[in-house]
Amino acid sequence: MSEDTIDRTAPPVRDWPALDLAGTDFDPVLTELMREGPVTRISLPNGEGWAWLVTRHDDVRMVTNDPRFGREAVMDRQVTRLAPHFIPARGAVGFLDPPDHTRLRRSVAAAFTARGVERVRSRSRGMLDELVDAMLRAGPPADLTAAVLSPFPIAVICELMGVPAADRHSMHTWTQLILSSSHGAEVSERAKREMNDYFADLIGLRSDSTGEDVASLLGAAVAREEVTLAEAVGLAVLLQIGGEAVTNNSGQMFYLLLTRPELAEHLRSEPEIRPRAIDELLRWIPHRNAVGLSRIALEDVELRGVRIRAGDAVYVSYLAANRDPEVFPDPDTIDFSRAPNPHVSFGFGPHYCPGGMLARLESELLVDTLLDRVPGLKLAVPPEDVPFKKGALIRGPEALPVTW
Repeated sequence: MSEDTIDRTAPPVRDWPALDLAGTDFDPVLTELMREGPVTRISLPNGEGWAWLVTRHDDVRMVTNDPRFGREAVMDRQVTRLAPHFIPARGAVGFLDPPDHTRLRRSVAAAFTARGVERVRSRSRGMLDELVDAMLRAGPPADLTAAVLSPFPIAVICELMGVPAADRHSMHTWTQLILSSSHGAEVSERAKREMNDYFADLIGLRSDSTGEDVASLLGAAVAREEVTLAEAVGLAVLLQIGGEAVTNNSGQMFYLLLTRPELAEHLRSEPEIRPRAIDELLRWIPHRNAVGLSRIALEDVELRGVRIRAGDAVYVSYLAANRDPEVFPDPDTIDFSRAPNPHVSFGFGPHYCPGGMLARLESELLVDTLLDRVPGLKLAVPPEDVPFKKGALIRGPEALPVTW
């Protein structure tokens, strides 16, 4: 992009390095960008050039829901980005625009409705109880991440996806390699190919299935020629990877509850507020590093007095939107009585996370089970000694040493 095409009133381009942030600290670079204005410009560690960054709640909702900003065009560009590689493959739902995006999402919608999610509730609670039983039997101290927070979401998403229990470990390994930026693009790409091949086989085997799991729904949709096998595989990979985000979210959630015991005590003494409190924790927790997938402006758009030109890359920050003081008074404070709470932790618009209801269910089960069954739960090390993931796109503790 030549200097001539840049609006002379455009803000300067800010470098946004890949910071390895510990605990639940809010990204200081994002804080500066939010202070600088509602629409700024950023350069991330990978890809090329610069992109617009939108941080206000209303603007984030507008951009994510406006057909003038598309995802498909991103695949033809080396947009500046955090990851060394593109996570979704070409044709995957993450890089599709309506109507193709709508068609593909429709093929698995039944698995992610309230009824679909309820289908796995009792099995999920049973799997969680088994994990907590094993942790209690082994006795303290324990790594809560390894004992519960990692295996539980993997088991739940595999159950919903229709992945056999014997293959859970492979899924977890592939997901970790795909979501890490520290192994380099080649390792991540190989893991993505292997997961793609796995789902191509699994979906292919389910073409005659009437099952309610995602692989069966996709197999049937491919057989009816409503989606292609490549589209089905791309969607399955994205859903499987997304399912493990709960490990990181719940890791941050319990780190927070264990470092601020008054919050945990509040939830123990008033169990009826837990669903609303979980929404507030989901709003407040900094789920990821930097920003996720970009969009491309398909025509010139005026936003907050800034001209975004056709072809420009645009990012939204859900983390920043969740701290917008115009929507969330005193946004840095955790307020379990906050209502309404229109947070955008699961995104917004057509690309809203299909697993949002499932993630809420898992968070509620984890909070209920661990707070009620392990009342003496506390950190086994000082808060500053809890190791957090390095080189990861999604933030969370590497381990959460606890005792009781």
